[in-house]
Amino acid sequence: MGTSAADEKILSYNDVVLRRSDLDILSGPHFLNDRIIEFYFSVLTSCYPSQDILLVPPSIAFWITNCPDIESIKDFLEPLNLSGKKLVIFPVNNNVDVNQAEGGSHWSLLAFERNTNVFVHHDSFGGVNGRHARRLYKTVVGFMGTSSNGDYLECSSSPQQVNGYDCGLYVTAIARTICSWQANGESKDKDDLWFSAVKEQVTPFAVSEMRNEILGLIRNFAAMQ
Repeated sequence: MGTSAADEKILSYNDVVLRRSDLDILSGPHFLNDRIIEFYFSVLTSCYPSQDILLVPPSIAFWITNCPDIESIKDFLEPLNLSGKKLVIFPVNNNVDVNQAEGGSHWSLLAFERNTNVFVHHDSFGGVNGRHARRLYKTVVGFMGTSSNGDYLECSSSPQQVNGYDCGLYVTAIARTICSWQANGESKDKDDLWFSAVKEQVTPFAVSEMRNEILGLIRNFAAMQ
């Protein structure tokens, strides 16, 4: 049986395989899927190759959040070396059905900063993913290697989306800003952290441009293969 046009492989980048259907998502006003966010997180990892920064793929973050077997979490988390990272970024999805691949209808971002020992949740839609982010936080907080449990902060100044489908783009844009902040050695003031940078850089226009940026990256990498 032949492969449909939508299933045509466009790019294999690190461990991420992108198909024609993924380009279609980026070409229109559509909700981003796991693969596109994982691709961009992989690009950020290449741009900021520090051992101090970890961007967790969506599928892994989802499994950690919703794993029904708590006993297996320890062995699963050990290879991530969470205790050795200064910055860890998790995408958060509101899907709760572990049997449904790429489900859910909203993305947000949970970031851990070691110096201040705080988990910050950035949600571009009024904090609706708060309970999912807290579930993830409660699962991983004991594995961060800190002397005390990290605080959880719902960031009230997170940029807010102006439509019903750009949440994934806000996740990619905020992740990029936080990685840049970390790499540049910005002030580790718990009252601000990267918040000023996010407010300044993650505007509705900048977020809308992320579609073209990611699409351009995919096409450029594909042309080189």
